Formats: sequence, C-alpha cells, structure tokens
Amino acid sequence: MGRVRRKSTRPVAAGLLLAAVVLTGAALYWFQPWALWQDETVQEALPGPTALPAGGSDSRPAPAPSRTPAAPEQVTVASGKLISHEHATSGTVRLLRLADGSHVVRLEGLDTSNGPDLRVWLTDAPVKEGRAGWHVFDDGVHESLGKLKGNKGDQNYRLPQHVDPARFTSLAIWCDRFDVSFGAAELTRPA
Repeated sequence: MGRVRRKSTRPVAAGLLLAAVVLTGAALYWFQPWALWQDETVQEALPGPTALPAGGSDSRPAPAPSRTPAAPEQVTVASGKLISHEHATSGTVRLLRLADGSHVVRLEGLDTSNGPDLRVWLTDAPVKEGRAGWHVFDDGVHESLGKLKGNKGDQNYRLPQHVDPARFTSLAIWCDRFDVSFGAAELTRPA
C-alpha cells in the first residue's frame, strides 16, 4: 500500500492572511474611521484690510481726513444656515465682499464630523433636506475653495479672482472621497 501525501496548507493560509492584512490596511486608509473621533478646531478672525506685502513699506503720506464715512471692511453679500446631510452639521455661512473688492466665504460656529478629504464647495445646486440632498452638489457648477481647515470653529476661504460669486446659490461641506455632502447651506442675498 502506498502512502498518501498531504499537501501543505501553510502557503495557502499565509497567502490568505497576507491578502486580509492588505485589504484591511487599504480599507482603513480609504475610510479613515478614526477621523470621526478627532476634532480639529480653527478660530480665524474676520478678514480685515489687506496688509502690505512682506518686506515692503508704504512711503506715501497719510491721506487727509475725509468727511465721507469710510467704506466698511466687509459687506455680507449672502448668508445661510448649514443643515445636516450625511453627518450632523450646524453653523452659519457668510459670503463677504471685502473693501478691496475680493470675496471671502466665512464659516461661523461650524460643527460637523471630521472625515477624509472634506472640501468647501460653492455650488449652483439647490439645498435639499435629508438624503435627497446628499449627492446633488457635484451635478452642476461647483467651485472648490479648498480643504476644510477644521471641522469646528470659525474659518475663512478666499474666492479666486476668476470666480463670480453671483453664479452660486449654495455652499456644501463636501466629502470628495465618497461624493457626499456632510452639510450644506442655501445662500440668500439681502433684499
């Protein structure tokens, strides 16, 4: 009678274990679940007059006092309250025109979850309540103002010069990795 040879299962088990470790590492990198428990608070001051370039000096004489009132440092062009979408989100949004004519989006009292690849988007999409509003903001015109600086606090996002703020009707805290809104605000203009 011949001996039956058993195949070793060690290489197969080692291969499966390696595949599981690689898949777990990739899933952790992609979802970053620890970010949900890490808060990053940013407290930026209201934007003021533009400072002189570094190293430069202003040798012009000071202007004579004027009887006309000075232009305000910033004017609110549009504003709105953030509503929750994929994650609980609150705070206010103000679109400001600065004295030099540039525009800044200001988030005040922001409170949302942290997450991977969060962006601040100006969009032309309508703000919808609930799940209906989670995925609409990348359907139309949108302009990314950059990465969300922190998931809590007050922060400013300067609009690039080529961006016309009149084209946009809403702001979204957008998770670019999963194409979903964490929260959004309809921007209403004063009458």
